[in-house]
Amino acid sequence: MNKFWTRFLPTFIKRQVEGRAYLQNVVGNTGWQFGDHLVRMTVGLVVGIWLARYLGPEQFGLFSYALALVGLFAALGSLGLDDIMVREIVRRPEARNEILGTSLLLRLFGGAVSLLAALGTVMVLRPDDDLSHWLVGIIAAGALFQAFHVIEFWFHSQVQAKYAVLARNSAFLFCSLLKIGLIVAGAQLIYFAWVALLEVMLGAAGLIIAYTLKSGSLRQWQARLKKAKKLLYDSWPLMLAGLVVMVYLRIDQVMLGEMAGHQEVGIYSVAVRMAEVWLFIPTALYWSVFPAIVEARATSEELFYERLQKFYNLTALTMYAVAVPVALLAHWLVPLLFGADYASGGLLLAVLIWANVFAGLEMARSSFLTVMNWTRIYLVTVTLGCLLNVGLNYWLIPIYGGMGAVIASLAAYWFAAHGSCFLFKPLHRTGGMLTRALFYPKIW
Repeated sequence: MNKFWTRFLPTFIKRQVEGRAYLQNVVGNTGWQFGDHLVRMTVGLVVGIWLARYLGPEQFGLFSYALALVGLFAALGSLGLDDIMVREIVRRPEARNEILGTSLLLRLFGGAVSLLAALGTVMVLRPDDDLSHWLVGIIAAGALFQAFHVIEFWFHSQVQAKYAVLARNSAFLFCSLLKIGLIVAGAQLIYFAWVALLEVMLGAAGLIIAYTLKSGSLRQWQARLKKAKKLLYDSWPLMLAGLVVMVYLRIDQVMLGEMAGHQEVGIYSVAVRMAEVWLFIPTALYWSVFPAIVEARATSEELFYERLQKFYNLTALTMYAVAVPVALLAHWLVPLLFGADYASGGLLLAVLIWANVFAGLEMARSSFLTVMNWTRIYLVTVTLGCLLNVGLNYWLIPIYGGMGAVIASLAAYWFAAHGSCFLFKPLHRTGGMLTRALFYPKIW
């Protein structure tokens, strides 16, 4: 039975998917995720531009600093469980209640640790800055409600992203309208932090409702100590790797805030947001393809590596398709959208957008490492990339300001995704596959 939307596909694509239910599910799932991120990209960009213009570089820089500081500890909230949950549910669907219940309890604990870590850090860095304390505390409290995102990954494991998309997007769109209302009303900065927390709370409520309607009650979930130990044993390297990843994703903004001031952070953050908005592409591809990668590993080695190469190629090709036009238009685009106060962010964006190619490939490669259960290798590679990023930031920010942070990020992304493969023998084949994806991303 073909999905209704297949009739609208071009003939050559229609032939490939007709009669293939699983492939249609993957394509449909990818479509929902692309739609989700397209809405978030479009609405988020419009509201983000309006917010940046309203706050100005100084206050927008402070808000971005608070978001970055909270982001440093996001991995403590997730505990690296996301991929492990999907893998375990695909392998043992009959144990879903135990897996979900245990994961929820673990993530609630992780969320509390994340909140305390973020608050403690900002109080040490800025002991007399009450506004920074409030901003970080309010935003970081969202980690407690993000524990319910385990439901989202249940839907991912079932290739049913649309239910999670509808739940989270409803909260996102409502809070986007609320932000616009606050801007029109001339609200103070602190209110936007409260809206960020409200969005997470509403998103969690939406996921609970979606799961209850489609899959059953949360009361059926069970938390088991034995399962918790097993999940944590597999996930702790991913948690540490996620913590390290968030450090090299966000440390640039924190270091800029401490070494160059909020205005420099505000201008740099505009470039970062314009670049990161496109990372929905590899994210959507990852969550749609990952279950197929898991199944291919169990089927045959040849099919496994064939799917991986196509995944790498598709990721590289799509990120090139974004990077080229953005790099060419950045000098004109940033001042047009954000105003003359942010004009210097155009050059930053023109360079930073190329880091997305390596960020996407690193995300694709993580599917391989997770399936192989080589999470410790992943931890080592991202740790080395993080150390490189911190070292380059420390050296280059005092000299070049925001551009120093851009150069550091670009180098760190390349090393973590590609360069590090040639330091470890088990990753040599993967390094060659990524090289082919970078220079000849053939997808047919």
